[in-house]
Amino acid sequence: MTDVVIAGAGVIGLATAWQSLVAGLTVTIVDPAPASGASHASAGMLPPLNELLVNDEPLLRLCLASRERYRSFVAELEEDSGMSAGFRGDGVLDVAFTAGDVAALDALGRFARSRGIRCEPLSGEGCRDLEPSLAPSVAGGLLAPDDGAVNPRQLNAALLAAIRRRGGEVRQAEVTEVLLGGRAEGVRLRDGETVRGDRVVLAAGCWTHRLGGLPAGTVPEVRPVKGQILRLHADPPLLGRATRATVDGSAVYLVPRGDGELVVGATYEEAGYDTTTTVAGLTELLGKAQRVLPGCGRLGFAEFGTGLRPGSPDDQPMIGHTAVPGLLLATGHFRIGVQLAPITADAVTAMLVTGDTPELVKPFSPLRFR
Repeated sequence: MTDVVIAGAGVIGLATAWQSLVAGLTVTIVDPAPASGASHASAGMLPPLNELLVNDEPLLRLCLASRERYRSFVAELEEDSGMSAGFRGDGVLDVAFTAGDVAALDALGRFARSRGIRCEPLSGEGCRDLEPSLAPSVAGGLLAPDDGAVNPRQLNAALLAAIRRRGGEVRQAEVTEVLLGGRAEGVRLRDGETVRGDRVVLAAGCWTHRLGGLPAGTVPEVRPVKGQILRLHADPPLLGRATRATVDGSAVYLVPRGDGELVVGATYEEAGYDTTTTVAGLTELLGKAQRVLPGCGRLGFAEFGTGLRPGSPDDQPMIGHTAVPGLLLATGHFRIGVQLAPITADAVTAMLVTGDTPELVKPFSPLRFR
């Protein structure tokens, strides 16, 4: 019998397991393929904000709180695991190629500064001074020097190591249902074995609502949103920092790694649970990347894959208690699971320890859909 059973070992489940162990709880985390889902595919960009947050105060506060927590979260994790989490805080550069997009970046910069975020407007020439490989047609930009990126694959590996070092159990198995006896009492696995726990956290991404054993409506549907993502290899590197751009009305991000990898992403496709990589997806990403970095056509091809982002009915995270006593959700983070991992883990751990919901995450209660 353990204090907490967590179904799902993506970045949200792993971060919650680790923080729960730090808080003194015993934890078993169960997943058929730990650390291999949406966060494994993610580029890991950590921008200070985006235009979608300007009119969404609760989500903005949550993102800013996680941003504030990230450096200490990584430092504690690296000390606990003895491994690098792949964090770099050397800035995020937004670039624009049209007068309209430059104006939108200027407005975003003013809003960011009003929330205490350092950011600097740049001319097209200033952008190319920072990143000489950018296309000559770049018209302007915005640099957030205190932000950056994390390598989710390294982050997940460090979380797994820290969990095991603290005595947490990682079970490679498929959860099929939640055990109920007046409250959540554990989970049943595909082979019929049960894992008993005092409390259960469901963090299985877009598979969360498919778990059996629960009253109808306990877990709102979490739809998969497919993202195809491209990894190239640049030696020497073409970019020095994480960069975002708008190309033909849609965003593209380019995230360099220390080993020469350049991550280009990502498509947004409402395609159910299909994870097929397609010529159309590859063409779209390469076309956008070459508009921003003309030299990327000569780079080596490293990997092309997909991930399924978990989208809740309102595309907002679902964090907290459900109508079933002892059952919590930590899912539905859509495009920002890696960004929100530290604050989600802190909040869910606080709920597991005290039973109380922190004010910051109350707007994201799963009960809002009842």
